[in-house]
Amino acid sequence: MNTSSHSQAVTPKRLFVVGATGYIGKFVVRELVSRGYEVVSFARERSGVGAMTKADELRVQLKGSEVRFGDVSSLDSLLQSGIRGEHFDVVVSCLTSRNGGVKDSWNIDYQATRNALDAAKEAGAGHFVLLSAICVQKPLLEFQRAKLKFEKELQESGLTWSIVRPTAFFKSIAGQVEAVKKGKPYVVFGNGALTACKPISERDLARFIADCLDDPSKQNRILPIGGPGRAITAREQGELLFELLGLPPKFKNMPIQMFDVIIPVLTLLARIFPKLEDKAEFARIGKYYCSESMLVLNPVTGKYDAEITPSYGSDTLRDFYKRVLQEGLAGQELGEHSMF
Repeated sequence: MNTSSHSQAVTPKRLFVVGATGYIGKFVVRELVSRGYEVVSFARERSGVGAMTKADELRVQLKGSEVRFGDVSSLDSLLQSGIRGEHFDVVVSCLTSRNGGVKDSWNIDYQATRNALDAAKEAGAGHFVLLSAICVQKPLLEFQRAKLKFEKELQESGLTWSIVRPTAFFKSIAGQVEAVKKGKPYVVFGNGALTACKPISERDLARFIADCLDDPSKQNRILPIGGPGRAITAREQGELLFELLGLPPKFKNMPIQMFDVIIPVLTLLARIFPKLEDKAEFARIGKYYCSESMLVLNPVTGKYDAEITPSYGSDTLRDFYKRVLQEGLAGQELGEHSMF
């Protein structure tokens, strides 16, 4: 009997997913459905980049799950339109702010995700799986502070928890593909070796998140995760693109110091014109991603360390670049996260 109850505890059957229509969320839903779970996806009736995706299209994208519509920013909506007084074994959150702006970060990365945790408790869920980000280990931005505040509350919630902190997504380093195809140079900051990452595909990350449901070693743990292979610098990403296109490498080196001029000016102006608050934050985000690696921070050395950054999956950046060079970037739109 003990074995049976233990099996029941680590093999959840009924799952509730918030952030289901996001870049990673769609793949997570598909992976969970493919593993035989009963999945309910919670979404706004118009979702995706620019809220262009309508309800009927969402049902197709999230096929195999039951799609329920409402507003994750409202706990009442989550409970009445989403949970509906039913029991769920696990809640999976793939929520992330649309643009990293100050208010949006606290509204989504903290408050909406907190709403999902409160809904999980109402639904009797025993496990909460959170998609976070590896960059929260060095929090200098509002969205990172918002994510960390929620992470702490999740760990103190009494539920079993899994906090997944992926390194860069493939789409986050695909922003210059079209420009390079048109003959433009690949833009790097400094010498192009200031930062490195182990990019992971949406499919592999979805598999890792799904693994958290049945693998006790991935429960009550913070889980940094990258894709297969060694870490790759910004310059190496560009070199790979030129190689696949059969073109000689052509780079444009930008000084990282430009942000040290832009940020103080926008910060000062934002005090006079509050509407510029997010512009200043976007500049800080830009500097962060151009100067900080998406790798695990070694607690001993205080430096980013590719060797201790876990790898997972089989999808490589080379294969991703090959595919988008042939097929285009449909489905990889950055929306408000675009820098170039």
